[in-house]
Amino acid sequence: MIVAGFGCRHAASEASLRSALTLAQHGLPAVTHLATIPAKAAALLPLARSLGLPMIEIDADTLRQVDTLSCSEASKAAHGTGSVAEAVSLVAAGGGAHLLASRQISPDRMATCAIARGPRT
Repeated sequence: MIVAGFGCRHAASEASLRSALTLAQHGLPAVTHLATIPAKAAALLPLARSLGLPMIEIDADTLRQVDTLSCSEASKAAHGTGSVAEAVSLVAAGGGAHLLASRQISPDRMATCAIARGPRT
């Protein structure tokens, strides 16, 4: 399973999310799932539909348990993790997952994406 995890601002567009995904996925295997927290799911749904990929929602409380490579102070304050994108990708991909791409930020700074590979099917 290869999961693209997303964090975003409330006003993030599908184009912002797609840009972050493109930056993170550069040269990596195809993503099989998208993931985010419930509060961001509505923003991610159009991209999931467009790509024909399932979307996984990860409870925000779970993210506090996940160590991330990136550390955004804003993310820490709002969600208890250094990177929502990295944390949701790792959790969604399952135990033993590892990052293939750390958090990448869309050019408009509205969305972030990280990609993890894990054993889940």
